[in-house]
Amino acid sequence: MNLLILLTSLFSVMPESDKLSETKTEVAVFGAGCFWCVEAIYQRVNGVMAVESGYAGGHVVNPTYEQVITGRTGHAEVARVEFNPDVISFEELLEVFWHTHDPTTLNRQGNDVGPQYRSAIFYKDEEQKAIAEKSLKKTDASDLWDDPIVTEITELSNYSRAENYHQNYFNNNPNAGYCSVVIAPKLAKFKKDFPHLLQESL
Repeated sequence: MNLLILLTSLFSVMPESDKLSETKTEVAVFGAGCFWCVEAIYQRVNGVMAVESGYAGGHVVNPTYEQVITGRTGHAEVARVEFNPDVISFEELLEVFWHTHDPTTLNRQGNDVGPQYRSAIFYKDEEQKAIAEKSLKKTDASDLWDDPIVTEITELSNYSRAENYHQNYFNNNPNAGYCSVVIAPKLAKFKKDFPHLLQESL
């Protein structure tokens, strides 16, 4: 009888661990200027599990930051966003994307100029491509931006993780010049526009 109780107790715990291991995860990759900005914003979105700064879309394998900033490798600075689709959808991530950078300026965000700072959505499959294209058309037809959107929608290719010192940059360097002048105002705007998507701990 005691053995039966013990086995029943063990099996009753297993579903909780199974739930943890079966948490759904999907990946979205966005280029919206300096990856420090994009990373900082998506780190604060409820349902986002991890954000990584990286490079995508170029023709050089595993490029360095020094190579990418020349604008000659074809890469964009991007944020790789791992999220739980049961909590937040790809469509909602796109809404944040359209509101937190200027998708109407070609190869430029503010004073950051060059193809490495281009506005881009790198889709992983045809479903993401279709959703991104629909979202772009909807946003372009709205009054969010006065000028036409020039965001590139392209298949994810040649992605690589950026150097360690680029990871979690704003959180590690909140008082650095670029962080306080450029990133902090973007975060303030995000928090104002999307309070319903903000992580509860923030």
